[in-house]
Amino acid sequence: MTSPRAQLLAAFEAAVKAARPDQAVKDAVRLISPPLSSQGRTIVVGGGKAAASMAKALEDAWAEVWACELSGVVVTRYGHAVVQPQRIELLEASHPVSDAAGQYAATRILEAVTGLTPDDLVIVLISGGGSALMVAPNGVTLEEKLRINGQLLNSGADIGEINTVRKHLSKLKGGYLALVAAPSRVVSLIVSDVVGDDLSTIASGPTVPDPSTVQDALEVLIKYDIDSSAAFKHFRNSPVETPKAGHPAFARVENHLIVTNATALEAARETLEGFGTQARVWSDCVTGEAREAAKTHAEHAKTLERGAAFLSGGETTVTVRGNGRGGRNCEFLLALALELNGRSDLYAIACDTDGIDGVTEAAGALVFPDTLERAAKLGLDARGMLENNDAYSFFAALGDLVVVGPTGTNVNDFRALMRGLP
Repeated sequence: MTSPRAQLLAAFEAAVKAARPDQAVKDAVRLISPPLSSQGRTIVVGGGKAAASMAKALEDAWAEVWACELSGVVVTRYGHAVVQPQRIELLEASHPVSDAAGQYAATRILEAVTGLTPDDLVIVLISGGGSALMVAPNGVTLEEKLRINGQLLNSGADIGEINTVRKHLSKLKGGYLALVAAPSRVVSLIVSDVVGDDLSTIASGPTVPDPSTVQDALEVLIKYDIDSSAAFKHFRNSPVETPKAGHPAFARVENHLIVTNATALEAARETLEGFGTQARVWSDCVTGEAREAAKTHAEHAKTLERGAAFLSGGETTVTVRGNGRGGRNCEFLLALALELNGRSDLYAIACDTDGIDGVTEAAGALVFPDTLERAAKLGLDARGMLENNDAYSFFAALGDLVVVGPTGTNVNDFRALMRGLP
């Protein structure tokens, strides 16, 4: 009989495999017609944690299906260049905190789509992390934008709120990339890392009409007590709105969602079923504080029958108050272990599908029935480490981290809870 640990790891592996964009990109290429005019060019731009694998898959499929030239530039996170495209330039930058390399990448992307004609085609490859990786400050300096972003990331703000501010301090996000690329034809291929798959939120929607307003951005700053006189001044004195639905810039824009968190969860469910475990997807829309999500998951886990499991996706947040090493998945699991309090038959896994939980080298970790018992023998204060946001160190000491490295995709978090057999 396959152990719960092996089943949970296999389920995560299946989820990541299903979320990789290679095949989805290749399928999409067959539906994208190349420029009809001999004067038309095909330009590829974009960014995100899946940018390398998306660009390589697009290059290969384009050569096979259309056999015509393309060029361009995309940016991914440092260490996530899992493959190397040949004709599309691949840059690397910092995530989740942007850096000068991300600003350079955004400048190159905007230059690539400036001055195009109606004969040209722009293919935009978008995946999670694109917002931080393509940073083009507007109204504030890069340093000030980084300071604002850092405050937001530590405040407990959700991704939608963070991106509302990012869009209104950017020359690229919130539909501006489409505005610059007009009047060319624009086709975006999108891998979603956003709960609900809202296209205007994924990578801050560079080719999507933006429903948020300057006032919305102001309210986010106020809600989380963000200290930035420069941003407040920009929003109040230069309230230029992002392009909205109906703007002419979107007349020739197509946005295609090609991979989602639901895709990954279904593959994991089928894998667990293959082991004989009764599995179902509970939700792909889990949000809110990781510790609060742990409470609801623990309560639901206690209702599981033996040999059954449930899965969830989405993206939680962490309000950082301590100085430990965390990651939202490890934080969720440590809080979960405390909520379960050593129940003898419950197992769990929580990992980020991009392979990196926060700024650690782990994707996430595993919880076992004896997690707290083993921790106590090592002298670990589980409650104290949770309060210090030090969940990574907790699971590292136990040897229960899940380390897979960058996966070439990003469709949010993966969680599975299982009740073992007697």
